[in-house]
Amino acid sequence: MRDQIAQALKAALKSQDKRRTGTLRLIQAAIQDRDIAHRGAGKDPVADEEILQILSKMMKQREESAKAFEDGGRTELAAQERDEIAIIRDFLPKQLGDEAVHQACRQAIAETGADGLRDMGRCMAVLKEKYPGQMDFSKASGLVKDMLK
Repeated sequence: MRDQIAQALKAALKSQDKRRTGTLRLIQAAIQDRDIAHRGAGKDPVADEEILQILSKMMKQREESAKAFEDGGRTELAAQERDEIAIIRDFLPKQLGDEAVHQACRQAIAETGADGLRDMGRCMAVLKEKYPGQMDFSKASGLVKDMLK
């Protein structure tokens, strides 16, 4: 994953794509920050799975920023955030559609034998393990909650 991001950065630098270059540098900086935090805790550098989590978090932050900019009437800044979202999305696995998310939630409930809201954490742990970066877990959480009621 790191190599893929580094190669994309080289290509963006060569093509002088300022937006893509800046976004890729932000991604590398976020990964490096997490590596430094891990080093301080005596852990190994981040793996691809954790890089996916970092990218998902970055995407969510930009979606919130874009919405705030639109609400404030700053459409040019909202467009800039959406451009960054598109660049980050290139490195994430393909997102599951609504029906696939429903199916995955039903499957996680069946797998864990969940029969009430107290089992929700186990269901979400299964989903996060099987589908890292492939779904919005806040939406999935709401679906699981509704199914367990």
